[in-house]
Amino acid sequence: MPSIAPIARRPARRAVLSLALGLALGTGFVALPALAQPANDTVGVDIPFESFTLPNGLRVVVHTDRKAPIVAVNIWYHVGSKDEPAGRSGFAHLFEHLMFQASENHEGEFFDPFRAVGATDQNGTTNTDRTNYFQNVPTTALDMALWMESDRMGHFLGAVDQAALDEQRGVVQNEKRQGENQPYGQVWEKLTEAMYPASHPYGHSVIGSMNDLNAASLEDVKTWFRAWYGPNNAVLVLAGDIDVATAREKVAKYFGHIPAGPTMAQPAVDVARRPETTREVMQDNVPQPRIYRLWNVPQVGTVEIDQLQVLGFVLGGSKSSRLDARLLHGEQLVDNISAGAWGSQLGSNFAVVATVKQGVDPARVEAIIDEEIARLVAEGPSEEELERAKTVVRAGFIRGIERIGGFGGKADVLAECTVYENDPGCFRSSLANVAATTPADIRAVGAEWLGEGSHTLVVEPGQRTPLVEAESPTPAPFNLPAPDPKYTTTAPVVDRSLGVPMPDSFPELKFPTLQRATLRNGTTVILAERPEIPVVQLSYEFNGGYSSDLATKPGLANFTMGLLDEGAGGVGSLEFANRAEALGASLGSGASLDGGNAYLSALKENLDPSLALFADMVRNPNFDQAEIDRIKATWVAGIRQEKARPQGIAARVSPALLFGADHPYGAPSTGSGDEASVASMTRDDLVAFHRQWVRPEGATLIVVGDTTLAEIVPMLERHFGDWRGQGRAAAPVAVAEVALPDAPRVFLIDQPGAVQANIYAMQLVPSTTAPDATRFDMANGVIGGDFTARLNMNLREDKHWSYGARSGSTAALGQRRWSASAPVQIDKTAESMAEIQRELAEFASGQRPPTDAEVERARAIQTLSLPGAYETAASVMSTIGGIVRYGRPDDYVFRRKAEVEAMTTAEVAEAAKTLSPDALTWVVIGDLSQIDAPVRALQLGKVQVLDAEGKPAGE
Repeated sequence: MPSIAPIARRPARRAVLSLALGLALGTGFVALPALAQPANDTVGVDIPFESFTLPNGLRVVVHTDRKAPIVAVNIWYHVGSKDEPAGRSGFAHLFEHLMFQASENHEGEFFDPFRAVGATDQNGTTNTDRTNYFQNVPTTALDMALWMESDRMGHFLGAVDQAALDEQRGVVQNEKRQGENQPYGQVWEKLTEAMYPASHPYGHSVIGSMNDLNAASLEDVKTWFRAWYGPNNAVLVLAGDIDVATAREKVAKYFGHIPAGPTMAQPAVDVARRPETTREVMQDNVPQPRIYRLWNVPQVGTVEIDQLQVLGFVLGGSKSSRLDARLLHGEQLVDNISAGAWGSQLGSNFAVVATVKQGVDPARVEAIIDEEIARLVAEGPSEEELERAKTVVRAGFIRGIERIGGFGGKADVLAECTVYENDPGCFRSSLANVAATTPADIRAVGAEWLGEGSHTLVVEPGQRTPLVEAESPTPAPFNLPAPDPKYTTTAPVVDRSLGVPMPDSFPELKFPTLQRATLRNGTTVILAERPEIPVVQLSYEFNGGYSSDLATKPGLANFTMGLLDEGAGGVGSLEFANRAEALGASLGSGASLDGGNAYLSALKENLDPSLALFADMVRNPNFDQAEIDRIKATWVAGIRQEKARPQGIAARVSPALLFGADHPYGAPSTGSGDEASVASMTRDDLVAFHRQWVRPEGATLIVVGDTTLAEIVPMLERHFGDWRGQGRAAAPVAVAEVALPDAPRVFLIDQPGAVQANIYAMQLVPSTTAPDATRFDMANGVIGGDFTARLNMNLREDKHWSYGARSGSTAALGQRRWSASAPVQIDKTAESMAEIQRELAEFASGQRPPTDAEVERARAIQTLSLPGAYETAASVMSTIGGIVRYGRPDDYVFRRKAEVEAMTTAEVAEAAKTLSPDALTWVVIGDLSQIDAPVRALQLGKVQVLDAEGKPAGE
């Protein structure tokens, strides 16, 4: 669920590599495809920028990108958890939350003006080294954004009080509970403790301890702000529809009067190289063992960290890497494995993460990891491996810089480079370091850093032991130095008593013209030209999603589609992956509720050979029995992982409770099926599904990117034109309508030892294609569709019992599943359910109908954000996919916008009546010993206890 202030539990990664490598905590690294051209070719791999500094020390970086009428506003403060004194761990992150509260000249939530202008990609994050705040706004709202950012930089302390501190302290503590409540959720606390001594700046977690958070005082808040939030400790990046002249004028206007703060010393670089190898075993409520092996390695700005990134890709950073080839494909001892480095200011980490198959001894996997590292260090990579790894970085960078803002966009890259290396263009040296890496470099950097000194943490299935926190010590006195006299201010020119300067006009919505053609095979081609980056994306859209499983086996649609890229055209899985990476192509496929798709992202210069691979994948998948057997085992492990997570349990059991197990929509909404059905699937099942559903006639091929109809259609005809469906196509799935229950129902699912309960209040609502679907979506926006909606403002901002409460519905050709959800602290489960019930009842009955202001806010979110909503080709493709799936007109985005703009508060109030609080289905997942009696006492409906399969407990 989106949050106001997520934390990076480990340090920020090197700017360029943060676009090429993602660390999914607990699962590993996500590798992006490689390019076929030489790694030192920098064509198209740049972010031009200009920079200047105000007299008060604020550094400003400007990048111009006119493709959309939006500006990314991204401000980084050079302060993170590394700067927290003993006894105040978690304070940098807590303060980040406070910065989204009122400032001296703006009452209410920081989000409010941004929602009113349709801001997108708005958030804030904290890690060990920095705190950042960012948003994309329409060009006409830039003054508003700069006013707001400057007001909280220069006019904040007078608005902070004890109530605000207590509120956000509670929210952060629930964020901490939410993270730890997940399987493997204690891992990073344990790893932080093992990798660094307590005295090291990285020696405690970013989110901190409960005791330290409780001890934080209002005076701590004020001292923190005075120390770290001056303009001279910040970097402001403006990227998008702006130029440096405009930036100079506007930034000086809003920020120039803010006095500099003290010049705070940064901690010295301390890699904390560990003198010995250590290991630890812990138990957790997890379905299978997981191995984490970490080394402390050099900091950002070094050649070594860039070389270690290359080593990581060769070792375990791609589908065909050495660890994947041996442990996942060869000996089949793991369900996933990854390796890579991520950089930070004082020192970095290199990690290998492996999820071990059930029944396999983790020691056997550890030994093979040792062998593969030793072999790579001793022999070095082959030239082919090395070139592939180098181009992986470059390909990831090209795809990443399509976005101006948000997590990892161009503004983030420029800010990160400026903060850590005082050079906005440091990504260029990183790319150069990667391009220059040799096999000898890999051997040397591996020998130097990946030997003695690692720490291994093995998480085994068992009973979780709560982490013990030390008492919070009293911090040492903190005397701030005087600001450097070299910094000066300019006279204020903004009368802040006039309030936030809101725009009176907004950019027009632009959406690419959809061009159409029909292939000889009966497929419709829809093209949206997007020439901004040299990439072409395709999505072949078919019928036959999860809803088709009822006639076959649960999970068959997703399983079959997921195997299309596991070898095709007689080429095995690993070789197929190698060929794709050599072309810089990313291929894949999957299913959703009402259909499936196969997709390709291809570099322009390799479009035709990439299409050849894509055609083989779609038309001629191998469905090798060995691959089927391998993926079956991994698939079953994934189902067990779903059943270990509260969100996964809810996704598995809810559809059957709402629709019935014998309904096409009654299977788990993950599309994974169940263990028995997956075990029973045969190659004939997959071949039959592919023959019935993956057919060209009546299908649609969406193309978005740097091409034209004249160019792409002949290519598509060459690779797909002679494709014909074989045999009889499957009949469309008939989705019957289901009546709401006569009375509320409450289902409890036990999660022993949970520190939170996950609450879901659900019902069925009309289809995505229903005439009043947009009106209901607007009503949902008021009750729970946004941070500032009623449910979140109640449970998070008012009660601070939850890190976030939301509501929303799935997309479907038939009835949709609507749910309100909130993870809440375990001792407030019943109280939270009572609040959700009250909010829904008052909203639906008209006792507390939507207000004009709430509807206007929802309208702004739905419409004013649209000019920036189609910044990327992926967002355009997703919208076209909806047009295809739900039979919408080509100008749907304009029609929907007009419908929302014309909608009245009375119409939204009428749509709210779609909700039926007296017919809700509640699913509550938590420690039954703590929630059972209080929930029953609410008397919301008949209470029944289920297991993680959705069956009555005890059966």
